[in-house]
Parts: sequence; C-alpha cells; structure tokens
Amino acid sequence: MTDSSTRCSRKPPDGGGDRRIPRRLFLRRTLAIGLATRLGLQASAARAAEAEIQNAALFPSDDQYILNADIGAELTPLLADVVGRGVSLYFIAEFELSAPRWYWLDEEIATRTLTYRLSYQSLTRQYRLTTGALHQNFVTLDEAVRTMLRIRNWGVADRNALRIGRSYNAALRFRLDVGELPKPLQVSALGRKDWNLSSEWYRWTFVAAAREAR
Repeated sequence: MTDSSTRCSRKPPDGGGDRRIPRRLFLRRTLAIGLATRLGLQASAARAAEAEIQNAALFPSDDQYILNADIGAELTPLLADVVGRGVSLYFIAEFELSAPRWYWLDEEIATRTLTYRLSYQSLTRQYRLTTGALHQNFVTLDEAVRTMLRIRNWGVADRNALRIGRSYNAALRFRLDVGELPKPLQVSALGRKDWNLSSEWYRWTFVAAAREAR
C-alpha cells in the first residue's frame, strides 16, 4: 500500500531514515507478544494435541492419481483461543510416493504438500479456511476443522509416472506448521505438547491400476 502522507524535512534525532513500523505489523507483533505471555502463564493447564490418519487411498483419474483421506484431530483449547484472537494457523498435509527396488534405495516417484491457512475474520465473525487461491467461510470453528481434516480429490501423481500393475509405497502425515507462527508464539510453543499437533506417518502399499470405465 502506498504511503500518502507527506514526510517532514527534519531528520530524526539519530540521523537515520524513516523507521516507522506499519500499523498492521505493529498490532500483530503486540498481539503476539501479549498472547505469548498469557499462554506462558497457562502452561500448567496444557493438554496434548493429537492427530491421526484414519484412512487414505489413491484412485486413478483422467490424467493423475488422486488422494482421499480422513484425519482424526481436535484443536486444543489453546489453539482454538489463538485462532479466535486473530492469529492464523497453518497446517500441512505431506504425501510421498516411492517404488521399492531390491538392488538399491527406493525410487522417489512423487512428493506433494497441501497447506491450509485457518483464520478468524472479526468483521464477519466467521472462520476462513484457505488452500492456495481457494477459500471457504464457516460460522463455527468445528465446521472449518472438519472440512480441513477431510481431504478429497487431491492430485498427487501424474498417471504416466506410474506403471500399471506395479506396487508402490505411499505415505501421508498431517501437522501444524509452528514455523509460520509469529516469532513470540514460536518461542512459547517450544516444548509445549499442546502445540505439537502432528500425526505419525501413515504408510500403505498401492498397486497402480487403470481407471475403470464408466
């Protein structure tokens, strides 16, 4: 955004340039520091955050293989409070596909990541779930989380990259990306079980098949 204000010709006392912090960034930092302090005082009441891949399967489509998966997870009161106070949470689904080789290491076929941004819009009092350029609005946090945990039609591998009838090893996990939090909250999250929302790798064997005729 272009700053339309007129600068004063008088130099700052230290002789440096204009170091004013944008108001939005300043408010975000202030909120994060205040929230981190509050969360630190509540550390004794922390509850572990857990996630689990309940099922996952690959299906052939016109030009790629798609992944459907269901994830079991629940935001802790701490994470729900963080979102409600205007701090966005980022979650990542990570997928890997490889082909076993008896004579060497497994051949990497595909790696994909799917990033979700969960946020609260105070003006509309709605929760927003963003994936890439797409976003959905929800009245409640539970609705947004349920949608995020139900992965459907995620393209993870090109059809021509797999050989029909060959077995492949697939793996999927889901986690909170703590690295996307404001710095003060990253520090607060260190060693805290209620921030560590992450599933184990869910692994299965997949046999590439031709798409069934409709």
